[in-house]
Amino acid sequence: MLTLWGIIAAGGSLVFVAATLPPIQSLEVPKRPPTVEIVGLDGHPLVSRGEMSGTDVPIKELPAYLPKAFIAIEDRRFYDHFGVDPVGLLRATMANLLRRHVAQGGSTITQQLAKNLFLTQDRTVWRKLQELVLALWLERKLTKPEILELYLNRVYFGSGAYGVEAAAQRYFGKPAAQLKVAEAALLAGLVKSPSRLAPSRNPFGAERRAQAVLTAMAELGFISEAVAKAALAQPAHAVKSASAGSVNYVADWIMDVLDDLVGRVDKDLIVETSIDPVLQAAAESALTDVLTLKGPRLDVSQGAVVAVTPEGAVRALVGGRSYGESQYNRAVAARRQPGSAFKPFVYLTALERGLTPDTIRDDKPIALKRWKPENYRHEYHGPVTLTQALALSLNTVSVRLTLEFGAVAVARTAYRLGIASKLEANPSLALGTSEVSLMELASAYAPFANGGDAVAIHVVQRVRTRDGKVLFAHMPANLGRIIDPRYVAMMNTMMRETLVSGTGRNAQLPLWPAAGKTGTSQDYRDAWFIGYTSHLVTGVWLGNDDSSPMKKATGGGLPVEIWSRVMKVAHQGVPVAGLPGVAAGTSLVSAIPPAAIIPPATVGRDPPVPQSHQDGLDGWFIDRLFGRH
Repeated sequence: MLTLWGIIAAGGSLVFVAATLPPIQSLEVPKRPPTVEIVGLDGHPLVSRGEMSGTDVPIKELPAYLPKAFIAIEDRRFYDHFGVDPVGLLRATMANLLRRHVAQGGSTITQQLAKNLFLTQDRTVWRKLQELVLALWLERKLTKPEILELYLNRVYFGSGAYGVEAAAQRYFGKPAAQLKVAEAALLAGLVKSPSRLAPSRNPFGAERRAQAVLTAMAELGFISEAVAKAALAQPAHAVKSASAGSVNYVADWIMDVLDDLVGRVDKDLIVETSIDPVLQAAAESALTDVLTLKGPRLDVSQGAVVAVTPEGAVRALVGGRSYGESQYNRAVAARRQPGSAFKPFVYLTALERGLTPDTIRDDKPIALKRWKPENYRHEYHGPVTLTQALALSLNTVSVRLTLEFGAVAVARTAYRLGIASKLEANPSLALGTSEVSLMELASAYAPFANGGDAVAIHVVQRVRTRDGKVLFAHMPANLGRIIDPRYVAMMNTMMRETLVSGTGRNAQLPLWPAAGKTGTSQDYRDAWFIGYTSHLVTGVWLGNDDSSPMKKATGGGLPVEIWSRVMKVAHQGVPVAGLPGVAAGTSLVSAIPPAAIIPPATVGRDPPVPQSHQDGLDGWFIDRLFGRH
């Protein structure tokens, strides 16, 4: 009687559960969510994004032992039951009662598929009953091979890989159709606990589970004893994956803007990027090597690298020392004080208002109420040219120029060149106290490298569907000239001197004329170097996420070292070209167009203040008030 009433209760429960589900006839196997494959400049895949990675693979294209490995370890009675295996369910129930916890699941492959397709991962009795009903429905709707194929293409394998194709690529770097027996056994073993057994995290646990799969396959006659012994003697090992590599910073950045480019993503897409895989690897290696070997000595824990062409195409982006440890993109999202790396905007403002690289300004102490800006070494050189002042990064001269022409004018120059962050228009702006991102700063230097044209930073070149339909294509835009060529020539000559005799003189780039600027923020919290040739602009930032001070790490030290390594790789095999307006070996004076040189009689005097630049009047009045020239 108890058995009879138990059967009636179970049947009634299933009927009730079925009644609460949506009409079975309205249920459809959901389409696989889209995959976004991101490829590099060379056309080779960099990384995939999406809830389901990898394309669906027909079961007939897989080696026969691959699906059999899953049957052997997950559901050896797969071809004999009707979606629910009473024998397996009873065995699991008894094991759970004896151990007083859930030790075995008893779910068939069909039940697992029902859960993956239609249900949540909640471990409740109600969800289990729903799973049973849907498994029965799947068995009526699909054939056994169709169920197995759908299962293999939807099951989760850990590390973000859904489906055997994605798992094969993720763990072995090859298509699922090329997997060996040992590799198939390892994948089949992951299904039980993909997060815990993922070979990238737990290679020993994954290997032990794979051994159990091989043993089960041999017991069922799916493989011979000889094949099993060979596979056990040479177990599969996961290849080093790029899933935790720096290219993921690029992928995250792209996924953040993809909807804006193509709208809602509802199909598999291929995103072609401007990323150079070789340069990306070089930037990642340079940053991690330097931080690992020299970072601890100087209390430097983090960094970022950006490389863009003079036209604004991103060739490399590293948002931190380890994507696996931190996904925060310090190249794009972090805003830090640029220190002296901001000074080129001060000097460009001065040049555009009548000064030249040979103009003399005093390097001597200056006091503004309670603020007394000083030079790095607390040394003063007296009268110096603007070229010398910029190369040696003299703070007093930069502040004087900002007072002379106005902090608002300097801020407007920075905005014009590409800075987007809010700038506080006060005298300390001259020393880079307003926070900016590394990407902003690198893009703002690009006009110096391209001859004065505005740039729009971009990394996505084209977006297309797998059948070739183009949804987005980057069109080079002529954004217009934002710096007159003569001022570009002056700035390039001045910033080239930074690498010759100034704070960036340790930068090494044989043959190629290069220019740039170092930056170190207050209390050594940030160290920067932005340097460029006519071929590439590369920026480096080092610091700590909590803004704690470093041990006197300056922009001319480790950032320059990282920059040199990256730029040497970037310029291999590229024909040498000079900086815009400055030919190799050209002297400072000859590089400046005659029309731009102020007659000697006027050098040292107050430059004229154009009426159209009212924002410069505050500095002009300060000079008049204090009698400074």
